[in-house]
Amino acid sequence: MIEFSKALGVRRTPIKGLFLIDLTVHQDARGWFKENWQRAKLLDLGLPDLGPVQNNVSFNDDVGVTRGMHAEPWEKYISVSTGSVFGAWVDLREGLEFGISFTATIDPSVAVFVPRGVANGYQTLEPDTAYTYLVNNHWHPDVSYRLVNLADPSLGIAWPISPDAAIVSDKDRRHPLLADVTPVAPAQTLVLGANGQVGRALRQVLPDADFHSRASIDLTKDNCFNEIDFSAVDTVINAAADTRVDFAESDSGRAVAWEVNSAAVGRVTNLARTHRLNLVHISSEYVFDGASPVPYAEDDHFSPLGVYAQTKAAADLVVSQWHSHYIVRTSWVIGDGANFVRTMLNLARQGVNPAVVCDQVGRLTFAEEIARGVKHLLEVKAPYGTYNLTNDGEPASWFEVARETFALAGYDPDRVSAVSSDDYYADKPDAAPRPVNSVLELGKIKKTGFVSSDWRKALREYVAGIQAYEG
Repeated sequence: MIEFSKALGVRRTPIKGLFLIDLTVHQDARGWFKENWQRAKLLDLGLPDLGPVQNNVSFNDDVGVTRGMHAEPWEKYISVSTGSVFGAWVDLREGLEFGISFTATIDPSVAVFVPRGVANGYQTLEPDTAYTYLVNNHWHPDVSYRLVNLADPSLGIAWPISPDAAIVSDKDRRHPLLADVTPVAPAQTLVLGANGQVGRALRQVLPDADFHSRASIDLTKDNCFNEIDFSAVDTVINAAADTRVDFAESDSGRAVAWEVNSAAVGRVTNLARTHRLNLVHISSEYVFDGASPVPYAEDDHFSPLGVYAQTKAAADLVVSQWHSHYIVRTSWVIGDGANFVRTMLNLARQGVNPAVVCDQVGRLTFAEEIARGVKHLLEVKAPYGTYNLTNDGEPASWFEVARETFALAGYDPDRVSAVSSDDYYADKPDAAPRPVNSVLELGKIKKTGFVSSDWRKALREYVAGIQAYEG
């Protein structure tokens, strides 16, 4: 008699991302009952959000029915309703783990989470065995996937009944040997906003990602993703935004800001939900009003001041409705393109002595730091949610940053004068309100193992790089 598991739990296996799930089975004189798949409980145990769209059942009359090995381009959640099977899995993904196999006996008390790129097969151990599986993409006739011969000795699978004597289809017997299998390439990352400062920095750390600017994917169009094949995509990074803060306060700019920064983000979020993708969205400290006397934490309440800030806050709320998300909140971005530091360097060279606001405080965030942090969150599979991500170091005002920039470039920092925000914007009635405090608390992302670099050190390297390039 089968000894059913009494406690819900997850067991890792030698194959990365392949998990055995011990299911709680309630048994009495009438039979048994189990929750075969319960999303919230499995998420709490650390499993990915499967998001099933199809449920398949394979009923097997006899002992020794053997099927496999197939690696479809989607994830599976396998279980047995009646009977039991000897399950086998082979990693067909690119990398050092290619060809690693794992086997286990599966009865109603055990389920298996199978990641994309891992081939699976099974052999029935009892008659009248019902093998069931949930998948997170629909099968269609044109789908392409990897196969490997279940009888290949190099797999090291000790089938209870030799494949020669087992009940195997002619099609499965013709599958290629492992040596002839082309490894499954890693799932692809799609990056939106490829030409922005963050997008360009992401190219350096994610060279194999699929990058798109507005020219190839116009997020303001409802059908913008129609030409993209998402069968091999598992992550979308949204680095697209209209960051013209003052323009957003104008009649024409207001509509643009809401369309690009909010409505378009809704389309991206729907895309992630439809295709079960990890969604990374670049956010802003502008969702806060800056009135706090201490750095802002991820869960502080929104209080956006201007139109741009409101569109970013709305976008965060939309993204947060999809479970598999990372909202990366940052501030004072400096990268490859027009930015505050480059403006100060140009003014210094031109002999202009700027007046810079001295009562807005924050930390510079270099685009390379954001890109590095995004890659880190994805690689370590950090818990989904919102993460503040800036450079570290003692906060400073824009005035202090300007002085330091002048000094690093070899110019007299005393050429920079301080001015209050009220005085600076007195003759700029169309300017958007800015947060006075833009400092973000970094404790949460540090707990994932990410070490932020000091913004002053990064500023020195940035200025030195510009001077070396421009001579």
